[in-house]
Amino acid sequence: MNMRLRIILPTRVLVDDEAGKIVAEAQDGYFCLLPRHVDFVAALVPGIFSYVSSDGREHLLAVDEGLLVKCGRQVRVSSRRAVPGTDLGSLARLVREEFLTLDDREKTVRSAISKIEADFIRSFMEIQRHG
Repeated sequence: MNMRLRIILPTRVLVDDEAGKIVAEAQDGYFCLLPRHVDFVAALVPGIFSYVSSDGREHLLAVDEGLLVKCGRQVRVSSRRAVPGTDLGSLARLVREEFLTLDDREKTVRSAISKIEADFIRSFMEIQRHG
């Protein structure tokens, strides 16, 4: 008995395959799913995702943040970005260089949000001090 694995990106389905074993990484570390494991939900962090297909071959992918849901034999992974590969070293490098660094727009937006939050807190404290 295998699980049905689907890895879904915003623009397409990257993987639709049978899997006997799945290994992924969440915030508290790596975990392994087998077909008879209980239903499971995990928030994935950027890292290496692997699965063993029904023919016994191991498949490797670099996966950005995402969500994994196992329900019965169905396993769905939704991620913004994922790239298949054969070399663990190059995939690990890709995760470090591409998925763990924020692009310039994300940095600008996060900086603006932080400034707005700081201004709000400053204003709130000013009101409390004079109120």
